[in-house]
Amino acid sequence: MGALSEEPNPVRQRHAPPARLDDRDRTLLGLLAEDSSRSYADLGKRLHLSAPAVHERVKRLRQEGVIKANVAVLDGAKLGRPLLTFVHVDTTSWAVTRHLLALKELPEVEEIHTVTGESAMLLKVRTRDTQALEDLLERIHSIEGFKGTRSYIALSTYLERGPSPVASE
Repeated sequence: MGALSEEPNPVRQRHAPPARLDDRDRTLLGLLAEDSSRSYADLGKRLHLSAPAVHERVKRLRQEGVIKANVAVLDGAKLGRPLLTFVHVDTTSWAVTRHLLALKELPEVEEIHTVTGESAMLLKVRTRDTQALEDLLERIHSIEGFKGTRSYIALSTYLERGPSPVASE
């Protein structure tokens, strides 16, 4: 019976329940998502709170994992990687999918998702050109248990953002 009690999918992540957010938290998160370099004083003016009160909210939102990081949004083209591609990867098993997680070490790989449908994984990658994309695909093809890929090159990007703090109905 031991085999049945083991985790059947070692790749799957467990998600915590949603945080309890009030309207001010959501407004604060929206302001930070637009520009995380805003001062607590500026945020406080916009939220009708003191700077220390805003600081405490931000601290709580970080501790609860709602705010995962403060990052700069970089321009791939200006960094020499203008070719944005979504790569669907097919594998023979979840164990192979686990090996594909090692691709996170490559600077070209921006996102890795397990997905439903005909593919096991979806990668978001940025490369300097089609030759660099081909080199990356060659690395994926060398992984044992790999079945195939389908690549979709983005011609233009009109919207690219993270989750919205607006409450869902």
